[in-house]
Amino acid sequence: MARFSRKAVAERALGRCEYCWLPATESVLPHSIDHIRARKHRGRTTMQNTCWCCAQCNGAKGSDATSYDPETDELVRLFNPRADQWNDHFAWDGAVLRGKTPIGRATVVLLRVNDPARIEHRRLLVAAGVYPES
Repeated sequence: MARFSRKAVAERALGRCEYCWLPATESVLPHSIDHIRARKHRGRTTMQNTCWCCAQCNGAKGSDATSYDPETDELVRLFNPRADQWNDHFAWDGAVLRGKTPIGRATVVLLRVNDPARIEHRRLLVAAGVYPES
């Protein structure tokens, strides 16, 4: 297993948030390391338990590991960048991120990925050609 370092986490993520894909270069607030399983829940600081995360997603996620799917109202686990494939759970609809599965939908809602200000920011980045849509 790779040795943990902040640089290695950022490089593995290609410099973008592993939840909403916001490039660190296009954010006013710095990206940071997110513990997928929070430290308060005995999550370790390892390459397997960390991901690169924008301030908005990290602040909204906090130590949560689950949320409710808005379509079924069932409690489901959140997207795990180390265990799940991003494209299995999410799809872009312009600058709006859609959840394709209960995990994807619950993650999008909990992380407030589609708040109006975040959508507008992404719309501008997409128009400038610096934000990935797929």
